Amino acid sequence: MTKVKIYTTPSCTWCKRTKDFFKEHNVEYEEFNVASDGKARQEIVQKSGQLGVPVTIIGNKVIVGFDEPALKSTLGIK
Repeated sequence: MTKVKIYTTPSCTWCKRTKDFFKEHNVEYEEFNVASDGKARQEIVQKSGQLGVPVTIIGNKVIVGFDEPALKSTLGIK
């Protein structure tokens, strides 16, 4: 499966929903907390052009926010 990264903050409701979606669909992911990880914070600004979370990177695709249709499409989930 394609490598999945998610950039989050601890208090982000949409981050939790995205992680719950991954768990529901058995998607393994690597999580980065941008509230405490300055390098990760710079990386999402560079890749997404903003500081909002969640930012999910699946392969080369960047998905900002909890966008279930985009997540399903990119991961090949029906």
